[in-house]
Amino acid sequence: MRLAGKSAVITGGSGNIGIATAARFLAEGARVLIVDRDAPRVEAALAELKSNSAHGLAADVTSADDTARYAAEAQKLFGRVDVFFNNAGIAGAVAPTVDYRDEDFDAVMAVNVRGVFLGLKHMLPAMKDGGSIVCTSSVAGLRGSAGMPAYVASKHAVVGLMRVAAIEAAPRKIRVNTVHPGPVQGDMMRGLEGGVAPANPDAAHEMFVQRMRLGRYIETKEIADLVTFLASDESRMITGATMVIDAGMAGG
Repeated sequence: MRLAGKSAVITGGSGNIGIATAARFLAEGARVLIVDRDAPRVEAALAELKSNSAHGLAADVTSADDTARYAAEAQKLFGRVDVFFNNAGIAGAVAPTVDYRDEDFDAVMAVNVRGVFLGLKHMLPAMKDGGSIVCTSSVAGLRGSAGMPAYVASKHAVVGLMRVAAIEAAPRKIRVNTVHPGPVQGDMMRGLEGGVAPANPDAAHEMFVQRMRLGRYIETKEIADLVTFLASDESRMITGATMVIDAGMAGG
């Protein structure tokens, strides 16, 4: 098993990617702490995972106090942490820049940028030397996308935070990388499709598929496969990298 004896923390742990990755980590022998803002969703995720090696905690990633609390809980459960999947994020509203509400912009930046920053700040001291941090960005973190100024800006910012952390953590042999999914089957994309084409979300789905050279949305299991590789010792010489999994979308 690729993660035997390792411990992991996953933010956004009750979301589709979070649960899929937690399940894969558990199957590979890891102990896992999933973190999400909504306590009932955390409990539902734990019930779905059905493992004594899975633990959960309700915490708001935008709160410094809550972030310190989940870092402390991880150390209480595991001692030092081997893997941190800094994954929590939201898509936010869909609107042109000139119509985008200030409060919607701030809400996206709070989760997607502040949450990632706080996670790095509080989890790096809790990590084992030689560990791995994976931050979830997006294909939108490498290109532009009309109607999503907050999401695009936030996911570009995640890359910047990753690159700084990769440099700072290198003396401890801690690897820090980003994953950049294209459209993924799940609630976030269904909401985005409805925002892009409220009268016909299926048309938005087809529009996104047409931009993907491999012709379909990505499955959460496929994201979990990539994150597991980055979490494992197989990626021991990969750090500061932007790992794209987008079915060819970023290629134009």
